[in-house]
Amino acid sequence: MPGPASPASCYLVQTESQGRTWSIALDLGNGSTGPLRAFIDPIDLDAVVLSHLHPDHCLDVCSLYVALNYTPGRSRDSRMPLYAPAGAPDRLARAYGVEQPESLESHYEFATLVSREAFTVGPFTITPVPVFHPVEAYGLRVEAGGVVLAYTGDTDLCPELTELCADADLVLADCAFVDGRDEASGVHMSGSKAARAALDAGARRLMLTHIPAWNDPEVCRAQAAALWPGEVEIAEPLATYRLP
Repeated sequence: MPGPASPASCYLVQTESQGRTWSIALDLGNGSTGPLRAFIDPIDLDAVVLSHLHPDHCLDVCSLYVALNYTPGRSRDSRMPLYAPAGAPDRLARAYGVEQPESLESHYEFATLVSREAFTVGPFTITPVPVFHPVEAYGLRVEAGGVVLAYTGDTDLCPELTELCADADLVLADCAFVDGRDEASGVHMSGSKAARAALDAGARRLMLTHIPAWNDPEVCRAQAAALWPGEVEIAEPLATYRLP
């Protein structure tokens, strides 16, 4: 759920190539398209990639559809590419429609994520890696210009995270759980689990995210710092992070 200063999950990833800025959104959780406008008109995204279909990661696909369909004087030459797990067109049609599902395919070009099958968006190569969550879910390995961002999406600790995060320049890691409080398996990681995953993969930088409003971020940081040898970063709303 959103917190007092943050919407739900959404990460704008950009790089310069071919004489312009390329932009993709990793997830569009509820409330995210408003703050996204601080950086880009969402109509101008090159693609949206959804890690899974829980509302806090996908619901603002409906809001972006409104922008694509109704913004005065603005339109796209083609439909917005949207990569997502199987069933996304039906899932999002149910979310948008009231009395019955309403298709969003007039403005989205849906493509189904396939485990470990990489695809490209301009200079980005994106590889979905299956992770450990109650629904079909993927971590997203994003590569451009020799730099690797590993976004875990929502997951518990699992062997696939080593593959996802291998030698990553930055691991953006789910940290919704707290050691000693949350014991459910197959849902989320704690700080210590996120640190273990990044360490096992030889990652260079660890940033915790997906921290719900009822968590103390400093507790999450401390639990990760007990294992992680460097600085444990906390993702901040509306912050920009540069990768070399």
